Amino acid sequence: MMKKRKGFMISCEEANINCDKSQYREASFWEKFKLNIHLIYCRACRRYTAGNSRLSKLMQKDDVDCLNEKEKAALKNAFDKELSNNN
Repeated sequence: MMKKRKGFMISCEEANINCDKSQYREASFWEKFKLNIHLIYCRACRRYTAGNSRLSKLMQKDDVDCLNEKEKAALKNAFDKELSNNN
């Protein structure tokens, strides 16, 4: 994990925030620039960025299956039941 330095060097936390903002086209030019400089030096953030990109591409596909409301409620009930059994 890189430590924050002055100038255009940013921390991993800020790089991840800039990555997320860039993914949703909310990052400024300067934020994208600092992110790209950070990615040159930080392998962990390069992996985070690559995973983010893959996830975004998968979610944009038309064949993504989502749970309907009944399935969501059943899953939530199962989670709640399991949580109450473990407490």
